[in-house]
Amino acid sequence: MDHLLATHCAPALAGIKPASLVSCQRSRFPQLPQLLDEYRRAFGPKDIHFQILCTCSERYLLLVYRQTMLEDCLAGEEAARLLEQFGYRREEPLEAKLDRLARRAAGQGGFPHEIGLFLGYPVEDVKGFIRYGGAGCKLCGCWKVYGDVEHAASQFARIARVCRACVRRVEQGETLFEVFAVA
Repeated sequence: MDHLLATHCAPALAGIKPASLVSCQRSRFPQLPQLLDEYRRAFGPKDIHFQILCTCSERYLLLVYRQTMLEDCLAGEEAARLLEQFGYRREEPLEAKLDRLARRAAGQGGFPHEIGLFLGYPVEDVKGFIRYGGAGCKLCGCWKVYGDVEHAASQFARIARVCRACVRRVEQGETLFEVFAVA
């Protein structure tokens, strides 16, 4: 589990993104809900939370997020306006927004592309992805870029560095708790 989280969630754990998303195979992590209790206890004091957004017969979709950072990200005027188009209310607490996101992720009718806002993607890029269905982007990396390519490329490089460093430490025998000083 540490390796999976280091590979996919290091940016949220390190505080350079408000959230990260990872798909966990149920066959590999059948006790994930119980396992997450240990991570919640260790990382909770750092405002880092672990929430299973949805499950199916084969996998769990896990959101790892920094609550305050995510609340700030979603409260921005452009993000709040875009979220309203998908039924989110500005005044509702983060927990209600996450519940709505989970229902949309588990429902029929396609994946909720507004999830990009929760993951800290620029609003312009989320709007572009929704508008063009993923086609015609200027750059493809951690997300599809429709706006500021230079800024996105810089973020992609930073995210890659953090992930590599975190994975390297886990592969050298450190636990994720040790890597992020929560042990």
